[in-house]
Amino acid sequence: MNTICRKFAGCLAVAVATLLPATPPASASEGVVPPSDGDVAAAVRVAGQPDAIGLARSNFRQVDHIEPRRITMAEKGIPVYTLNPDFVRGVEGAPAGMLRSVAVTATADSGQKATLQAMPEGPGKWVAASVFSGNDEETLSARLKPGAVLLNEPQINGWYELGPDGVVLLQASLPQSPVGKFVPLSDYQREVHGRYADKLPGSDYQRGGGIGFTQPVAPPAETGIPIGIVAGLITAGVAGVGVVLVAVWRRRRLTPR
Repeated sequence: MNTICRKFAGCLAVAVATLLPATPPASASEGVVPPSDGDVAAAVRVAGQPDAIGLARSNFRQVDHIEPRRITMAEKGIPVYTLNPDFVRGVEGAPAGMLRSVAVTATADSGQKATLQAMPEGPGKWVAASVFSGNDEETLSARLKPGAVLLNEPQINGWYELGPDGVVLLQASLPQSPVGKFVPLSDYQREVHGRYADKLPGSDYQRGGGIGFTQPVAPPAETGIPIGIVAGLITAGVAGVGVVLVAVWRRRRLTPR
């Protein structure tokens, strides 16, 4: 298994802004689609399976340089959303976020924590896809207001509280708005459209061989790295901040399946 920077991996989670062509901004946004209680429970069960615990053990070994005798998996799953490409390009009524994974915290007997990402793999099926060092998702979700969800903008490793009417930045490696400031959804859509729309596939940026489009991306099945990370390599390039991010995201590491 490979180990790469957690903060860098946060950027590479899903390349949502590079997937679809840009269109005019949306005038409204519907709510995100939450997983059912049954789906969350199924994801938590997957996180407790031996292979998932093995992933967590590998992360503790590689990142914290420990060999835990016991690993305890949390009984609570945290739905994690990522930027919806339809929202970025401005599709009418598109929700800002789409479900990426259910995060489950793993705790070693020595106290170190890691976060297992259970990802959907077909209707009703979940797979232990990767383990991140630390427990950012657990910590940040505890700050959410009732009815809000945790939204990740991977290109800046930004974490937001996403509510029915807007977003509030909780933390980011490269913040694009003040932490704690409420941003209406319409304004946020314009912001992400402005940040990423001109670098989408089919754009002049791509045709000109911009960073992230000059080399083909290897198939995930051959690399062993989750598809979101492979796709995110493009995002890191087209965002034009790759050099800076290497230093910023050194603290949190990822063990892919």
